[in-house]
Amino acid sequence: MHYVSLIVEFVRGRPAVVFWTAALTQATLWTLMPALFYSAPPGGAPLLLAIGHEFVLGSYLGPPLSFWLGELVFRLGGAFGLYALAQACIVLTYWSVFMLGRRIVGTRHAVLAVLLLVGVSAFTVPSPDFGPAVLAAPFWGLALLHYWRAIIERERGCWYLLAVDLGLLLLASYVGLILIALMAAFTLATARGRASLFHADPWIALLPFVIVIFPHLLWLSGGRDLVISGLNDKSEVIDTLPPGLWLCAALVATHLGLGVMVAFAGGWPRRRLRAPLIERNPVELLGRSFVYFFALMPAAVAIAIVFVCGRLGPLDHVAPLVVLSGLAVVVAAGDQLPIYHERTVSSIWLGLLVVPPIFVMIGLGVLPWTAPVDLKVSQPANAEGRFFADSFQRRTGQPLSYVTGDARLAPLVALGAPSRPHVYFDWAPQRSPWASPADFRAHGGILVWPAEADGAPPAALKAQFPDLVPEVPRSFVRRMQGILPLIRLGWATVRPPSP
Repeated sequence: MHYVSLIVEFVRGRPAVVFWTAALTQATLWTLMPALFYSAPPGGAPLLLAIGHEFVLGSYLGPPLSFWLGELVFRLGGAFGLYALAQACIVLTYWSVFMLGRRIVGTRHAVLAVLLLVGVSAFTVPSPDFGPAVLAAPFWGLALLHYWRAIIERERGCWYLLAVDLGLLLLASYVGLILIALMAAFTLATARGRASLFHADPWIALLPFVIVIFPHLLWLSGGRDLVISGLNDKSEVIDTLPPGLWLCAALVATHLGLGVMVAFAGGWPRRRLRAPLIERNPVELLGRSFVYFFALMPAAVAIAIVFVCGRLGPLDHVAPLVVLSGLAVVVAAGDQLPIYHERTVSSIWLGLLVVPPIFVMIGLGVLPWTAPVDLKVSQPANAEGRFFADSFQRRTGQPLSYVTGDARLAPLVALGAPSRPHVYFDWAPQRSPWASPADFRAHGGILVWPAEADGAPPAALKAQFPDLVPEVPRSFVRRMQGILPLIRLGWATVRPPSP
């Protein structure tokens, strides 16, 4: 008797249930795992919150929307809220792909497209690191959905939804400029797209688009040099490869899980005689062209930009560029999609869903006992922030208002301090216009840096605050200490002037 896996049966009979079960299960795993096991937010989240705390209209890292949302959610729900926000973005991205897929390939194949995205690592392992790329992904997917409805299905009201989507996408990340350029090219290249331009709706829809992005454009007129300096920064993720090659490698690596599932489902290494079929109605040529164009061209354009400019800029995270990868594979697979080795494919999919967060949890418990690896998410942010805030308040009688020092530690200390102080970027003062050395001396603050043997402050910090007097370095214990040395931080207090 031929065996058919439960996942295949559910895709055939209850595709919407499969979609919501897969999307919400992934979101739950990647929300609870960091909330329970991380002592500090991952990646650039502390810096994002330090900038978001100021509610500026833009920064050297780009548009402000992800910074504002991150700060608001962190105030309401702490780190758990931040992780939940990141996963809400992933679920909304999956939903937009599912709704777009239903209109092009039908409900069953749309579910398969979303299930394949579990094998795209850009939507799984890095997703707790909320930032511009994570927030841009759902707006990218929603923009494609509403663009399809406006251009192909001639739903004129969707032009206004598309305008808001693109405006919010640009407020999330400048990578949205790629999608806007590609949409303009596709509109002019297709007869249905050109015909839509003779109606008033796409032109009227420019008004809400401009309204959404106008405040940031106004800020950009004076902050252009600051943004350019941020785009020219060398990303920490590239040390050996040129940026263009690194982006190509990242795009390939993020699709490895998807490639493994496709290989086994396609019959590798040996096809069996029988395989369950999941059928659909034929996809029209325009639908195929739409999916292939918006699945392949964003990555191609991004690679060309990086090779020409020699900088990654906002493209060091590839999530928005690969939103349609799963749907493109499903469209290419044909109207009658056989799934060979369905038991193996189901096991691989379940492993890609469950194993990565389990491995992260095991690594956080095992690595401190086996390897001298200082994981950033193991930094005791709350303990550090409380200690420095309490020390400052005991000495001055005022809540801690400013923190500066090391570029990684200062945002982390500010995050853990109950008063949520401002972070002054002494390593790049022009990038923190909300604070200055004069503000620091007027209100007082804490300077913090990784302590060497003698605990002396870095020369650059000493040059800006020549009268600082280092305190005895403070040691902190990780939640899982293992064989690692204690975290030893040098620090100093700048007291406000006496009244």
